[in-house]
Amino acid sequence: MSSIHRPQVQKLASLTGHRDCVYALAGTPGQEVFYSAGADGMVAAWSADEPERDGELVAKVENSVYALLHLPERQLLLLGHNFQGLQAIDLQEKKLAYATALPPAAIFDMVYSEARQRLYLALGDGTLAVLRAPDFKVEQLLKLSDKSLRCLALHEERGELAVGGSDWLVRIVAADSLRVKQVLEGATNSVFTLAYAPDGRTLFTAGRDAHLRTWDVAAGYQPAASVVAHMFTINHVAFSPDGQYFVTCSMDKSIKLWDAATLTLLRVLDRARHAGHGTSVNKLFWPGRQNRLVSCSDDRSLAVWELS
Repeated sequence: MSSIHRPQVQKLASLTGHRDCVYALAGTPGQEVFYSAGADGMVAAWSADEPERDGELVAKVENSVYALLHLPERQLLLLGHNFQGLQAIDLQEKKLAYATALPPAAIFDMVYSEARQRLYLALGDGTLAVLRAPDFKVEQLLKLSDKSLRCLALHEERGELAVGGSDWLVRIVAADSLRVKQVLEGATNSVFTLAYAPDGRTLFTAGRDAHLRTWDVAAGYQPAASVVAHMFTINHVAFSPDGQYFVTCSMDKSIKLWDAATLTLLRVLDRARHAGHGTSVNKLFWPGRQNRLVSCSDDRSLAVWELS
């Protein structure tokens, strides 16, 4: 059996400037610029290649932002502006390009289907909002739950959208017809994050019960594994661009690096060992460089990490 490579990880920079908790990160793998937003309503742009450079203000909105999405081919940054709907910022002109009113709720996540020209949003009132991509007009509002919808993941090839919620369920929804095809049970509390592995074969889910669960997609989403991954709520799971690693972050203030094939824990990035975050770590993002990782936290800061 081949031994698993355990990369070294070092913190390159701490990025400060936000005045409150930072909840959202976005960008496009392969591009050095990434974006952050949070409770202060400020949306900032940063450079992964030059982390010592100050962030640049892209937008300022009146409520918290939990969800950000970068559409590089259209030079747009989409903000889920809580209780105000979707706003699309033209990154070249640095101005509002589109604004779409939605039910007055928190917007927890959004994913974009290039093939379907649709944007899907998970709302705090249990609604899945579906917008047409060309003009971001509302196509459909589908009430899936009485509790919040918290997270989304798209399997473009299978035409499936995984929707995790505060009702402890994961729904597999047909991306075209929006029919609920399957409901995955097993979580013992809210599901806050889910992601398809880059090869599309496995769905990873996690949340408030601190367990990381995997599901075999080809076998009809049969449960595959369950790992007690953190001490408290898992806020986010994100895969490295090559699919070799994934990271989880938690309310327990730590980031953990895992081997994607074996679910082996490789590194724990925390305050004691790596000068990590002081409070809950909320989101993770792998920018252009394969070996860079960005995290954001309730401690108002972002951190840039390098794997070697």
